[in-house]
Parts: sequence; structure tokens; C-alpha cells
Amino acid sequence: MSVLDLARWQFGITTVYHFIFVPLTLGLSLMVAGLQTAWLIKKNPDYLRLTKFFGALFLINFAVGVVTGIVQEFQFGMNWSAYSRFVGDVFGAPLAMEGLLAFFAESTFLGLWIFGWGRLSPRVHLATIWIAAIGSNLSAYFILAANSWMQHPVGYRINPVTHRAQLTSIMAVLTNSTVVAALPHVFFAGLVTAGVFIVAASAWHLARRRDTELFRRAIRLGLVVTLVAGIATAVTGDLQARLMDSQQPMKMAAAEALYNTSSPASFSLFTVGSLNGNEQLWSVRVPYLLSLIATLDARGTVQGINNVQRAYAKKYGPGDYKPYIPVTYWSFRLMIGFGTLAALLALAGLWLTRRRRIPRSRWFYRAAIAAVVAPYLANTMGWIFTEMGRQPWTVFGVLQTSQSVSPGVAAGTVLTSMVVFTLLYAGLAVIAGWLMIRHIRSGPPPAQSATPGAGEPVPAFTY
Repeated sequence: MSVLDLARWQFGITTVYHFIFVPLTLGLSLMVAGLQTAWLIKKNPDYLRLTKFFGALFLINFAVGVVTGIVQEFQFGMNWSAYSRFVGDVFGAPLAMEGLLAFFAESTFLGLWIFGWGRLSPRVHLATIWIAAIGSNLSAYFILAANSWMQHPVGYRINPVTHRAQLTSIMAVLTNSTVVAALPHVFFAGLVTAGVFIVAASAWHLARRRDTELFRRAIRLGLVVTLVAGIATAVTGDLQARLMDSQQPMKMAAAEALYNTSSPASFSLFTVGSLNGNEQLWSVRVPYLLSLIATLDARGTVQGINNVQRAYAKKYGPGDYKPYIPVTYWSFRLMIGFGTLAALLALAGLWLTRRRRIPRSRWFYRAAIAAVVAPYLANTMGWIFTEMGRQPWTVFGVLQTSQSVSPGVAAGTVLTSMVVFTLLYAGLAVIAGWLMIRHIRSGPPPAQSATPGAGEPVPAFTY
């Protein structure tokens, strides 16, 4: 394999692994803050127990996410120094804002929240977790702004002397239409992940009839959040699809393996064939749906891969501008499919738990526990589609991936670091999974003998 192939594999492995932890951090931080707010308002000790139970799980997830996120940024200097030199003046600005503003606030106030039990007043202590949660989502915003610039570069110019991209407007980067569309989609996907996570943890205890009233309350919360956020994720994803069709028509065509411009265009639910436009053996299609998704017009025109390829070759010069079609086609469908499974589980769970009922059938608990992987897989497939669908560009229309890799780096060096990182990440995955499962099985802290009043210290709980 070439240095370019190995560098792409390493970046893909570390990025996908890091993003496993990001959505749960985004969603669960807000859920924990909401539970603590409910405890402070209602003085119900159940909310305090749930705050501490899911708060500890949030901290485990956050810690591993931070470690993998730091390693993620090192790769720009290791394997992608040509890219870093070319776009550093632009790309570095939102990343610096993320580190100096959002992550600083997130980590500082999370530390105050951890060590503030029994030392800060309840209202001040509540403020710390809300600031930490807002900081987490601000971090996502700045990182998405950097990534969105790669998808749709704005607010820059190419220096004719240095041939590097220079920032001309940070506001254009931060208000890029791509990040405006991506942010709510990622935000609601994080809430879906957190909702299903709470459902799965609660189902484990309810199946064993442990703290049934406590976890009945928790599972209902998780189910409601999953369903509402799942619908919102679908709506915001639809908005992204229309923007993608106008900004990156090749990505939309590759998502459908649509080789020739069609009007109207049908949506392929499942295709058996080579996906190269030459050998389609069998396909289940929904008429007009792709046109509706891409243009909001059932008879709208959707550009095909061959047509976009010719247009790109004329605009950017000779070359192959097609991504790897099987990856874009299936990752797009798996993203939608796994997200839909999570929403359907929430709908079934809300029906089974209506009127304060506790499901007796064990199939639901098994399904709820198994479904914890659904949002993770949906998130992963979504990012694979987003990044692979942009190929062969690192910065769309400006810099190709083949031009971005570090010069002078040997394939053996990249392979060695990839193997080391993969093994280290596997070890971290085992440790993080063991800690999560161990804490879930141990259950929440015991019920407090008395609920602290306003201004009184909260009994400490060891995380």
C-alpha cells in the first residue's frame, strides 16, 4: 500500500474511534444537566440518584474521548503536513477557538462539578454542569466549522506568492451554510445516542426488577428523548441533503449510485449489482423520492455521476473525481437504517411503558440493550459517508487528498504508527467498555435519607 493509502487508513481508524465517544458526550452532558435541574426544582431524590449514576458514565466517556481527540489532531503534522501548511491559516482558527474557549470552559467547569459536590451551593453547582455541557456542544460547533470549510470553503483567498490559503473572514467560516446545517444534525444525533444509552442501561436493571420505579422514570425519559431527537435528526438530515446536492452534487449522486442525470429520480432502498451503473441485477426503488430529498420537487432533476465527472474534469482539469461508490452507497443507507431502528425502538418502548407500566416481556429488554449500538453505527456511517463522499478532495475544489500527504514519510513509518495506535485504541476500548459495564451493573448510589434543602451541601458520591 502507498503512503497515501496508509495515511488515509490511519486517519479513518483514529477519526471513527474518536467519534464513538463524541455524540454521547454531547447528548449525555445535557441529559445529566437536565436531571440535576429536575432534582433541584422537584427535590425528588430519584433525580439526584440518576444524575450521579449517569454523570459517572458521562465522565468515563468524556475521559476517553479527550485522550483520543488529542491524538486525532497530531495526525495533521504527522501524515498530513502538506495539508497543514496549505490550509493552516484558515483551518487553525476554529480549532484554536475550540481549544482556548470551548474546551477550556468545558474541562474547567466539569472539574468544578466533579469536586463541587458538598462544597458549592446547589445552584452554583448546577451552573457548572450546564456550562460544561454548553462547552461540549460549543466544541462540536468549532470543529464542525473547520470540517465544513473542507466541505465548502469560504472566507479565504489563495496567496499568489506562497500558494497557501489565507483567512479573509472568520465570520464567513463560522457562519458557513454547511456548518449551519450540520450543527443541529450532530446535536440531535448526540441526543439520540444519549437517549438510547439511557434506555439500554435502564432496561438492564428493569429486566432484573432492580429499582423499578427509578429506572421506569429513566427509561421513559430516554425513550422520549430518542423519539423526539430522532425525528429532528431526520428533518435536519433532509436539509443537509438538499444543501449537499447544490454544493457537492457528486456526493449526492454517489450516495445513490446514480450514474446518469435523472428527472425525476427514484431512491434505491436496496440494490443487488456492481453499483457501477453497468450491472444492476435487482433493485427496490421508491419513485420520485430522491428528487424530493434533493430538490423538494418530486420531479426535480438530480445530476448523475457521469455528468458531474465531465463537469468537474472541465472545471478542475483531467482526473477521476468519483469517490468509492460502494462505500458512499451503503454508508448512506446504513446511517438512515440504524437511525430509524433507534426511533422505532423508542416508539415501541413508549407504547409498552404507557400509563406507568413496566414491560414484562423480556424481548423488549433484550432489544433495548442490543439497540445501544444502533446510534453509534448510524453516527459512524454518517461520518464515513461525509468524508468518503468528498474524495478525492481534502478541501473540496481546492486541494486534493493526494496533494495533502506528508512528503518524505516512509510507508513503513505510517504502517508502524497505525498498528501502534490501533492496538492502543483497542486497549482503551476494552478498558472503557469494562468501566461502563461495571458501573451500569453496580447501579445508582443508595437513596439519600433526606433531600438537601437550598443552600445545604449535597452528600458526596465517589465517582
